[in-house]
Amino acid sequence: MTTVFDQIRTGLAAGEVVPFIGADALADVTHGKTGAKIPATSDELILALNNGQPMAPRLMYEFPRAAMNIELKRGRNAVNRALETIYADTGWSRAGLHDWLNGLNLPYIIDLNRDTGLQQAWASRPHTLIVGIARIAGGLRYNLFSHDGTAYAAAQDESAIDPAAPILFKPCGTPWPEPNWIASDADFVDYITELMGGFAIPPYLKARRKGLRYLVLGARLNRDTIRMLLADFIYSAGEPAGWALIPGANDKEKRFCARLGLEVVDADWRELADMPLIEAA
Repeated sequence: MTTVFDQIRTGLAAGEVVPFIGADALADVTHGKTGAKIPATSDELILALNNGQPMAPRLMYEFPRAAMNIELKRGRNAVNRALETIYADTGWSRAGLHDWLNGLNLPYIIDLNRDTGLQQAWASRPHTLIVGIARIAGGLRYNLFSHDGTAYAAAQDESAIDPAAPILFKPCGTPWPEPNWIASDADFVDYITELMGGFAIPPYLKARRKGLRYLVLGARLNRDTIRMLLADFIYSAGEPAGWALIPGANDKEKRFCARLGLEVVDADWRELADMPLIEAA
């Protein structure tokens, strides 16, 4: 294990390994006033959008499916408003993973979560923010924002950003600097279709990412949505493609990772970061 961790740490330090962050990254994030945990996992998000009540088993299978059901009943704005209410709240604590990653000064991070934790961690660091968007009439499936170390400014195209600046990619959305969300089945169908077609990643990043390796942190790979996202985001990766830190990975996850060239490591990301493990609820 030590040898694998050493390889990962060396790659991170060299800027050659890109973290791909999932819901478990937010396992230690709570609200300063209520003490409630931030909704991050599929089940947590479904309960948050449905007034704390579980939905039918077929809808509980995956958050996008449940969000689609809510959208059909109450409209897309109902889902978007709920996500903005959750994630624009400034009362959430900082995730331990965010603090650890911030200390590494990485050049590129992919964060599937919709919170602002990493944006806050990078608040004084000039960088480029790429936010996924979906279901628009034509056009690219991302918005670009340039951060000068003080605030964000919208960038109409790549000419308005520094191509060498660190990149924070938020495929599923964020409330800052303007709210955009990818949540429902319809959102993901549109986004992933355009991602596969090459319209959801800026051209300069396609060139810059060649040969990089990836590190899956805080994500289970049991569901099709995250698997399709991961497969496209690590396109043109180095060989091997990287690592997936998954405690107790099942056979489905192992086969999927093997197909992508990712080595499954039976470890929690907190072990890599030398942080205390969190007991399962």
